[in-house]
Amino acid sequence: MKKRLEKMQNIIIKKLNDVYLQVDGDNNIKRELSEFFTFEVPGYKFTPMYRNRVWDGKIRLFSYATGKVYYGLLPYIQEYCKKNNIYIVEDGIDKYEKIDIEKVKQFCKALKTKLEFRDYQLDAIHHCISNHRSLCLSPTASGKSLIIYALLRYYLLEIKEKKQNKVLIIVPTTSLVEQLYSDFKAYGYNVDKNVHRIYSGYERETNKRIVISTWQSLYKLPKSFFEEFGCVFGDEAHLFKAKSLTSILTKLEQCKYRIGLTGTLDGTKTHKLVLEGLFGSVNRVARTEDLQKKKQLADLKIMCLVLEHSDAAKFSNRQHKYPDEIDYLVSSKARNIFIRNLLLDQQGNSLCLFQLVEKHGKELFKIVKEKADKNRKVFFVYGGTDTDIREDIRKITERSDNAIIIASYGTFSTGINIRNLHNIVFASPSKSRIRNLQSIGRGLRLGDNKSNATLFDISDDLSYNGKSNYTLEHFKERINTYTDENFNYEIHNVKLKD
Repeated sequence: MKKRLEKMQNIIIKKLNDVYLQVDGDNNIKRELSEFFTFEVPGYKFTPMYRNRVWDGKIRLFSYATGKVYYGLLPYIQEYCKKNNIYIVEDGIDKYEKIDIEKVKQFCKALKTKLEFRDYQLDAIHHCISNHRSLCLSPTASGKSLIIYALLRYYLLEIKEKKQNKVLIIVPTTSLVEQLYSDFKAYGYNVDKNVHRIYSGYERETNKRIVISTWQSLYKLPKSFFEEFGCVFGDEAHLFKAKSLTSILTKLEQCKYRIGLTGTLDGTKTHKLVLEGLFGSVNRVARTEDLQKKKQLADLKIMCLVLEHSDAAKFSNRQHKYPDEIDYLVSSKARNIFIRNLLLDQQGNSLCLFQLVEKHGKELFKIVKEKADKNRKVFFVYGGTDTDIREDIRKITERSDNAIIIASYGTFSTGINIRNLHNIVFASPSKSRIRNLQSIGRGLRLGDNKSNATLFDISDDLSYNGKSNYTLEHFKERINTYTDENFNYEIHNVKLKD
């Protein structure tokens, strides 16, 4: 290493396209870069590929053999080379001039969106326009759709190439397709003329310049489909670590403008670097606690309810594996009745999130519906619920003051905008940092008559002889998340009645 530094070796970084760079030069430097960008994937020891010795459990973001690396990782290469006295020769790397923030403010004002842009939104828009590649980390309920809208309006003017004159917006669910479409319409934009949606039932081909789609509708399409797009947005980009989503972004070879937006990252370095490689460097737009202090997000109180099960239940579950424990919990009559009574006792609109449709969700909906006042609206939403019906439920709840939505995590935990939501109940245990923070975000939006929200985090104590059960350990992971985010929480033990 010392001898190499004395010789002042250099490398050449060449732009291959808008997805990849190629690094040429000294093989020792390339080998070191390969090691620098190699990471173990969390939980790799439990994967079939690792157990069958097909995969070593590592992800490599730089190929020593080809020299290829994601374009968005350029800042990491530059920093590495600077620290190690390596000279870089750049070939074809894009250079952008930083735009004046006042011009950004004037542009946003000219959009006449009916909503006033907040300072942090203007800063985010300014950063993206100045860099054209970014992974915006902004809290749930902070107005990411307005940021997207301003940027796409800007890039519709900026894109000059006739072959790549369209904008692609990728979201994880059909509900978010419809919500974004509705948001743009609410901003005063002519969506009928300018915006096309792609998912089941919609044609893929369109002359409209803006396309909103789910990744499920895109990932199998050929590379030729993506040749028309010069700008891409990844809304809720934390879900872009899936291989299918990565394949979409890598097919956009001539797409110069790349913006990812998310409220949460899962905390792993591999996740962050893959997203930065596909989009650009992380730009933290704002923090939840700061927006709450400014009264731009609702105050949140977390009530952690630890249900203590009977000694007989603890004994019978003492040797259960995780799936067995879950089966017991979702089928527990006493537990389900507790959740039902909790929901019916709350004032305001409530969202109850569950994981298993047949085993849990349908039963919860049944017993809540049976016991609720006949004038109280109770909705059930899961993957099989039609997208239009989901949107109707969302809109009805916005106008209600005492509705209950019992929904699967997959449909209502991410991105769904219900401003008038007062209570959230976690009916199914989860340790996923992303899922929990995204679910909490459903309650952070301010409403006309709402300034605070309550999360009821239900966990279960089935510990036996000093050994904690699986889902109680998951609860401890959630507590760590709440602590990291400076959320206000209380823990209450509740004796579950048989």
